[in-house]
Amino acid sequence: MSLKLTILGSGTSSGVPRIGNDWGSCDPEEPKNRRTRVSIIVESPTTRLLVDTSPDMRAQLLAADIVHIDAILWTHDHADHSHGLDDVRQLYHHRRAPVPAYARAPTLSLLRQRFAYVFDGRGGYHPTVEGHDLPDALRIGDIDIACTDQPHGEIYSTGFRFSREGCSIGYATDFHALTPQMLDLYRELDVWVVDALREKPHPTHPHLAMTLDAIAATRPARAILTHMDHSMDYALLKERLPSGVEPGYDGMVVNLPTGAGER
Repeated sequence: MSLKLTILGSGTSSGVPRIGNDWGSCDPEEPKNRRTRVSIIVESPTTRLLVDTSPDMRAQLLAADIVHIDAILWTHDHADHSHGLDDVRQLYHHRRAPVPAYARAPTLSLLRQRFAYVFDGRGGYHPTVEGHDLPDALRIGDIDIACTDQPHGEIYSTGFRFSREGCSIGYATDFHALTPQMLDLYRELDVWVVDALREKPHPTHPHLAMTLDAIAATRPARAILTHMDHSMDYALLKERLPSGVEPGYDGMVVNLPTGAGER
């Protein structure tokens, strides 16, 4: 295995079902329609990275049987991507050291304000996270990471490309437009996990037609849709998506062997 992807959560800020047992158009009998808030793990045999600390992080890591994390990467500060941060303390206890965590400067500043005790400690409790500004490119363990800023309403989220031994995984969620830098970052990936909120256009997220156009432009070997709301039924989507594109689901695992990117 060169790289392994685990989709911890594939849903919107409300999850599926929404509170009130609201499944919308999703079949409640299909387990893959039950979606927690978006997050992924990218790992090699020696390095494990967590992207975002969703409010469902505790349940997600329990389901994936994961306790060791080498670093956290945040896409942005919105609650559905960051407000599970308090539960990082259990990762800290396992490591016996603060977890390194990376975000663009505006995101990191806001998280430091909201969760000061996580970064600085309080009342005899040690800090559980060691915050770092996220550059455009870095290497953590044996995984190379490239980043770009993505327009997301009035703010920017961060998109990622993870590479190792000729294999590549992209992650793009929470954006409403595609920039030239984004198209360059996501071009010809082995796997692209990409936001497809719903079929109807949305002011701060891509809708399905926009996402499919982006996939056609970047030509990944495999595209996996995420951040889907309760109008996006798994089975119905799977039947009509083009070849090479599929809906993601919580707990989905993709293994990329060494050299998978040679095409």
